Amino acid sequence: MTSPPEYQRPSRSPLKPLLPMLRLMRLPNVFTAIADVLMGFVFARHSFSPGGALLCLVAASGLLYTAGMILNDVFDLEVDRQERPQRPLPSGQIPVAQARVLGFLMLLMGVGFGWLAGYLYQDDRLMPFAFPWRSGVIATLLAIAVLSYDGIVKKTLLGPLNMGLCRSLNVLLGMSLAGASRADEVVYLGGYSLLGYTAAQLVVAAGMGIYVLGITIYAKFEAEQSNTWKLLLGVLVMTSGVVLLGLVALLTKLTIQPNYVYWVLLGLLTVTILRRTISAAFDGSPKLVQGAVKHAILSIIMLDAALCLASGPPPYAIIVVSLLAPAMLLGKWVYST
Repeated sequence: MTSPPEYQRPSRSPLKPLLPMLRLMRLPNVFTAIADVLMGFVFARHSFSPGGALLCLVAASGLLYTAGMILNDVFDLEVDRQERPQRPLPSGQIPVAQARVLGFLMLLMGVGFGWLAGYLYQDDRLMPFAFPWRSGVIATLLAIAVLSYDGIVKKTLLGPLNMGLCRSLNVLLGMSLAGASRADEVVYLGGYSLLGYTAAQLVVAAGMGIYVLGITIYAKFEAEQSNTWKLLLGVLVMTSGVVLLGLVALLTKLTIQPNYVYWVLLGLLTVTILRRTISAAFDGSPKLVQGAVKHAILSIIMLDAALCLASGPPPYAIIVVSLLAPAMLLGKWVYST
């Protein structure tokens, strides 16, 4: 996504020595990736157990997401020198070689933690519908998708689709250490299991991916006066993603009953997103559009919390909601887009 001009915070900021690196990483956004993994884990396993494997998945997601942010600026260096010279790399605040090494190192570490999570996962009760190898495979696919977006398709029509794919894979990473309790819950294509995921799990991943696809479309020209119809297209795609999340209640039994409670919760969240994004779309000014993009990104945490509440005990949803605090606090000094 295009980065808006960097807002200069007062020099008394306690994060001042770290700001260049935090801005390169766009650190507030990493909490949305962690929220996806926590939600996926709760949706598939209805708990945070096994804790060691979950921590590995969280580490994998955070490292892969942050690596993507760093390498995004590495690949965009020449463009940023012309259009965003204040960014950490073109301004010389962080050496390009250091950023490149750090980005690829974090990418490899993220994949490594993905495979480690599967190695730690031992639950014979779910065999033969358990897939301990799946976390490593999904982490590897996610790393490939990150590199594909940053280095190849970002400037093409496939860019937003690739971004949505990254988010879907991140959700599937969170779901990767659970097996189906019955064979007929697993999605089969032509007699072959689709990596052992259930229909409900795939719909959740697709819904979050489509929502982020909409954000990417909406944010494409956020640093300049935007076209209202293009922004409204992004709003429509975002809304479609949330609708897909609502359909999950028809595919699996949720812990929150009746289903309309879950739908009302999603509806309330959607209203807040639509209010900001549609208002900014008709104005088109960079300031309002950027604010709407930030709101839509942080709303990922709330959508994840709603799914946690619908599929597990309330404390898990509260933990996911609490991720808003560091994201918003860091957002005072570090931009999200």
